[in-house]
Amino acid sequence: MEPINTVEGRAYPLGVKNVDTDMIIAAKWLKGITRAGLGQGAFEALRAEPGNVFDDPTYKGSPILIAGDNFGCGSSREHAAWALIDMGVRVVIAPSFSDIFSGNAFKNGILTVALPQDAIDRLMEVAKTDPIHIDLESQTVTTPFQDRFTFEVDPFRKTCLLGGLDEIGLTLARTDSIGAFEQARADDQPWLAPALV
Repeated sequence: MEPINTVEGRAYPLGVKNVDTDMIIAAKWLKGITRAGLGQGAFEALRAEPGNVFDDPTYKGSPILIAGDNFGCGSSREHAAWALIDMGVRVVIAPSFSDIFSGNAFKNGILTVALPQDAIDRLMEVAKTDPIHIDLESQTVTTPFQDRFTFEVDPFRKTCLLGGLDEIGLTLARTDSIGAFEQARADDQPWLAPALV
């Protein structure tokens, strides 16, 4: 997983409340065997509407999505996070998130930033004309207009996102400790060691 320290760029000013995982990626896209290409199915129903924010060239490739309250509600499909990553989104800013979506986002390297509605309203305005800057280390969202919003993040999640550590990466970071444990166990309890043929 790619580490996140700072993310800067234009943001999709979506602002819609109760965006569920089916809106993020419809069920028909769940049949594939790879994550690649899911971005083209992201927000398919919204993209069918003329003048939608996702097909506006102004926001093409934006690494930030600003949404309304209760983002990611609905089913627990991890494909929603995969679709966002595939379309280039690294940070979602909203007043609140579904717990399951927030967990899936974290495990796939997406930072979820919860801010009060007045901060969301301000960022929606800024997103129409200017970039937004997110600094995970200092836990701040800033704009070129001196706006500065602080956000909370679980310390464990912060460490993982800064280091680009998913569950496999966390395990591999302890390779030496795991090897030492396995060797000590084999020395102390050789009958548990697998038999070699």
